[in-house]
Amino acid sequence: MIDLTPESMLPDDGTSGTLVGRIWRPDVDGPAVVAVRDDGVFDVTSAFPTVSALCEQDDPATALRSMGGHRIGDLADILANTPPDRRDPAKPWLLAPVDLQVLKAAGVTFAISMLERVIEERARGNPASADAIRKEVVRLVGDDFSKLKPGSEQAMHLKQVLIEQNAWSQYLEVGIGPDAEVFTKAPTLSSVGTGMDAGLHPKSTWNNPEPEVVLAVSSRGKIVGATLGNDVNLRDFEGRSALLLSKAKDNNASCAIGPLLRLFDKGFTLDDVRKMDVALTVTGSDGFVLDGHSSISKISRDPTDLVAQTIGAVHQYPDGFALFLGTMFAPVKDRDAPGQGFTHKRDDIVTISAPQLGRLVNRMRNSDECEPWTFGLGALMRNLARRKLI
Repeated sequence: MIDLTPESMLPDDGTSGTLVGRIWRPDVDGPAVVAVRDDGVFDVTSAFPTVSALCEQDDPATALRSMGGHRIGDLADILANTPPDRRDPAKPWLLAPVDLQVLKAAGVTFAISMLERVIEERARGNPASADAIRKEVVRLVGDDFSKLKPGSEQAMHLKQVLIEQNAWSQYLEVGIGPDAEVFTKAPTLSSVGTGMDAGLHPKSTWNNPEPEVVLAVSSRGKIVGATLGNDVNLRDFEGRSALLLSKAKDNNASCAIGPLLRLFDKGFTLDDVRKMDVALTVTGSDGFVLDGHSSISKISRDPTDLVAQTIGAVHQYPDGFALFLGTMFAPVKDRDAPGQGFTHKRDDIVTISAPQLGRLVNRMRNSDECEPWTFGLGALMRNLARRKLI
């Protein structure tokens, strides 16, 4: 059971930042863009029909602050009504804080996660083989790539050495090569927010959470804010074949984003993201606890480089995009039998947190047990048109 309160969900500095979110309003049978402030939750949809539209403003934070909005209620009441098990469908609840943005993700952006992808590939999706392969991979290539700049002359020399040792991998290619891995994580509007169930493919037996910072980027390629995300991953599916990436990453409720989008302003900038530590805790009903973290300061590619490799003359995003930055977290702690590593169990509670972004909390269920995604682009357009907002 998930209990959500403002104290447990908001950033450490409360509502002092410029915080935008989305809620479901049963009275209009659709979503609303809201500003979360010290004195409540305010609907600003009349000025910004979508979060995407707000992010297209020259200065989104100033634009949001200048809009008063219609007070919907207290944040505490909306949070308490968000978990699906005890939701009153006649009252508002919180949604993921992005809408029309394309959901993109960067992979293999940290050295440790790069090594784990190599291990998955060699283990062919079998967790029992991973421990022995991990030791062999570290023997061959080491475990510290923190000073290696992707695409550099030094990186290309290492690539040649590894090829000669028959130790090269497609994951090393995107980890230290010139081109970043950027893929589409999930369909637009399909992400789930804090307090909701996050989904795992029912056939997966080796999977893990991926705690990440998610950037909000406008159609012009301008980074305007940040939030937290869980890029839920199926290690067995991707380990069997990289061509199964879409099945490993994109399932119902497998993209969690939240709790709120914090827009950049004088008190919160991209430099704060660059120094950010993201914490993870998994708590199981069996008493198992897993702790981890991801330090953006150790990322192999700067966030601006990842954005530049996503948008430009060869690819446009008219409604902007949300970009998962990747993670250095790769769980190796055994949960059951020795050498089997970590995998989720039903009802695991995953908490992803950062002091300046708050806490994203989700319960893990099979994707076919999670609330089905039924409100897509067509439904949104019809709803906004009926409310005379577009």
